[in-house]
Amino acid sequence: MNARLLITGAAGFIGFHLASLLLDQGYRVIGLDNLNDYYDPKLKEDRLAILEKHQNFTFHKADLQDKPAVDTIFTTDRPDCVINLAAQAGVRYSITNPYAYLDSNLTGFMNILEACRNHPVKHLLYASSSSVYGGNKVAPFSTNHNVDHPVSLYAATKKSNELMAHTYSHLYNIPTTGLRFFTVYGPWGRPDMAYFSFTKDILEGRQIKVFNHGKMQRDFTYVADIVAGIHRLIDKPPVANEDWDESKDSLSTSFAPYKIYNIGNNQPVELMKFINVLEDNIGKTAEKVYMDMQPGDVLKTYADVSDLERDIDFKPNTSIEEGLGKFVEWYKTYYGVHV
Repeated sequence: MNARLLITGAAGFIGFHLASLLLDQGYRVIGLDNLNDYYDPKLKEDRLAILEKHQNFTFHKADLQDKPAVDTIFTTDRPDCVINLAAQAGVRYSITNPYAYLDSNLTGFMNILEACRNHPVKHLLYASSSSVYGGNKVAPFSTNHNVDHPVSLYAATKKSNELMAHTYSHLYNIPTTGLRFFTVYGPWGRPDMAYFSFTKDILEGRQIKVFNHGKMQRDFTYVADIVAGIHRLIDKPPVANEDWDESKDSLSTSFAPYKIYNIGNNQPVELMKFINVLEDNIGKTAEKVYMDMQPGDVLKTYADVSDLERDIDFKPNTSIEEGLGKFVEWYKTYYGVHV
């Protein structure tokens, strides 16, 4: 429990929840975040204010693209493990702002890998995404499936992170674990996510846009399940399989100390059902405008989490009824909404 854990993106949605859990477990947490304005910085600042109440929390305002700043943090704080959650998120934003993804998700991740090489760590865990499955048709999505057909630049950068991590695992023996998250939601969430904007619009009496006429399916995963999975994996660094053979061994493992996991609810839900559960929790019916599919979107996400169950005896299981109930309760409290 005396381990020093560096969490990048610590003021972000998942980073905040993970840091809170680990601090409560007695870890020493080093947080890094640039507090950018991709969405309301006040939300990030309020998350950070909660974390800073813990005496075992240290914070650095820095950007992953700033290599000297990243190197200084590794030199002074000497993290034992790194959990890289900082990234430019969002599929649709990547259509209009592609260079933001190259800077943050590629250059920034490269700086983390180099820092881990020059200041050896016991384990590097990093956020990938279910979006890497792109145009795949076979469901549930398995970490043993090929992921060479992304449909957004965001997805391509996440796939690139996995390739970069594998290279550093092989060349420098850095144990790396990639985490493919599936549509994360919950309290303190990201305002750019559909469930968040739906809630705001329904409460304020505005129309909501329902893409692909509500016929998309998502493996909605409650944030507490995501961070519980990460927590269990911290002390499970992957081990190289020197006899690895792609013809018979899982593509999520390697001859290097490298592993990929899905973290998803393993229960895809149609968007219209998700909206209906949200309406029930809010106590209002949304005025809906049905739209066509958006560029970069996929029809369905569905996580195969069998290796997560096998390796750490864990499977996300929070229902959308319970998860959305907790989100709406938080939203009303945080924004002072009375219905």
